[in-house]
Amino acid sequence: MNSEQTQTKWGQFIPLVTVFFFWGFVAASNDILIPVFKKAFDLSQAESQLVSLAFYIAYTVGAVIYNVISVIMGQDIVNKLGYKNSLSLGLVISAAGTLLFYPAANLHSFPLMLSGLFIVALGFSLQQTVANPLAIALGPIKTGSQRLTLAGGINNFGTTIGPLIVSFAIFGSAANANTNISVESVKIPYLILGVAFIAVAIFLKMSSLPDRPALVEASAEDTKSIKGSALNYPQLVLGMIAIFVYVGVEVSTASNLPAYMEKDLGFEIKDIAPYISLYWASMMIGRWTGAVEAFTDNVSTQKVLRFIAPYLAFGIFLVVNAIAKHDLAPFYVYAAIILVLIVADMASKGNPARMLLIFSGIGITALLIGMFTTGMTSVYAITSVGLFCSTLWPCIFTLAVSGLGKHTSQGSSFLIMMIMGGGIISWLQGYVSEFTGIQYSYIVGIICFAYLAFYAWRVAAILRSQGINFDQKISGGH
Repeated sequence: MNSEQTQTKWGQFIPLVTVFFFWGFVAASNDILIPVFKKAFDLSQAESQLVSLAFYIAYTVGAVIYNVISVIMGQDIVNKLGYKNSLSLGLVISAAGTLLFYPAANLHSFPLMLSGLFIVALGFSLQQTVANPLAIALGPIKTGSQRLTLAGGINNFGTTIGPLIVSFAIFGSAANANTNISVESVKIPYLILGVAFIAVAIFLKMSSLPDRPALVEASAEDTKSIKGSALNYPQLVLGMIAIFVYVGVEVSTASNLPAYMEKDLGFEIKDIAPYISLYWASMMIGRWTGAVEAFTDNVSTQKVLRFIAPYLAFGIFLVVNAIAKHDLAPFYVYAAIILVLIVADMASKGNPARMLLIFSGIGITALLIGMFTTGMTSVYAITSVGLFCSTLWPCIFTLAVSGLGKHTSQGSSFLIMMIMGGGIISWLQGYVSEFTGIQYSYIVGIICFAYLAFYAWRVAAILRSQGINFDQKISGGH
């Protein structure tokens, strides 16, 4: 279905982004759980990465279940239930997963902890299948990528405060930190999270979100040879690999950072949380910067907002850490690194393929610096990967589902399936680190960025052949 939309439907978009917040809160909190579980359950580095593996593999299992049930029903689940009902169902599933944290903590059971995270992410899988294409659909296609970037910025507000809140729940305040690690301290935060999931499910059910939004299609003359299945679209198939390696490098960079800082740099686990927060805040900084086009078409205003948005997001990181009573002095220098992001964002000119290419190149550079320098320079380089991963999800997702039309929800579920890369590549880097050391294991991330650069180059030509050009001011269907 094609439709002409001239502006973002903010009244519908704002309720939608609440789920993006929760995805970020839980995913980033895993980076605190990893070193805690490693110590409490006496795990190796590779074994500790089972936290990431259990969480992200659930996205794949969820997508497989989604497609199997759709085949059995003879109809796409989301099209049958509606987008709004499907979102609420996903939240209820996630709430069920949080309940397992209580018996898992009481029984001191690592497998049960992993099971709880798995079920939470299973619900997230359905939510992501619905929410990502819906965010793109709530306005003109020209700003679809920026709208998804803005939603990602809300996601990363969750990733910024998640590690701090979970760290506080486990260790207490920075000023009065408890060095005795107990897994029982995770019970209450995750039960509260479950209650929040149910509350948001009810809120979204009562919201004005559309059940069946208009979706973007390629023109009929350009798609005669590729109808029938989402997997017949090359932008999607290559995009599935891109999502796999993108989520992989994003998650593995953060999840292996605590071990590097503890083992190589001598940090205490309780002192690592602000740096994990900075990594995920970097994602927020980048996404707020990349989302300015969703607010205004005025070029002059966009230029001003490109400087205001990232430093506003950075300011939120500083305020949150000040409230948590962390020392802010090590973080002020990071303001200079943000300038690189701003220049890169301006160079992309709002084109998702160009942005993907530029940011992937800078991501490779950042990891090389992190690998071949020492001390805080390497830490800042590695955390800056968050800046240059920040807008890659919306870029890849927008490029991969563009032109799919009625196959969009199916294509979205295939992309969500590939989120398993976050677990597999995190585990792979953890395994590689046992031979190379943590610092040099970041070669895994460099390989991921190299594929993303290739995809950016290839997909632009594929979409042009289907009549889709992101350099043109298009809206609605073509």
